[in-house]
Amino acid sequence: QLQLVESGGGLVQSGGSLRLSCAASGVSLDAYRIGWFRQAPGKEREGVACISRSGRTDRYTASAEGRFTVSKNNARDTVYLQMTDLKPEDAGVYYCAAAGGPSPDICSLRPDKQNYAYWGQGTQVTVSS
Repeated sequence: QLQLVESGGGLVQSGGSLRLSCAASGVSLDAYRIGWFRQAPGKEREGVACISRSGRTDRYTASAEGRFTVSKNNARDTVYLQMTDLKPEDAGVYYCAAAGGPSPDICSLRPDKQNYAYWGQGTQVTVSS
């Protein structure tokens, strides 16, 4: 059973950086595509970034493009989300999620639990203005 644990959240000033980690246990991550999702208070969960099983494809929501970078270290079974130039609107609980499937080069930003079957517990990111 795949288990995901996020870490790296915290309080940062506007313009600062954070690196979130998503560590897997139980199963190797090289069989999964990974998505990063964010949920702010009173808002729906939204996709921020994702990376394909192969690591060759990554995608970002428009607001994250150019500021966030997702990467995958299969040897360490860990996926990272490097966030720079953080803004107050980036705040929220960040979740990583994993999905299996045969296609090595696709990933989705849809926070669909039918699409992403495995979810972590989340890590809080707070950005002060």
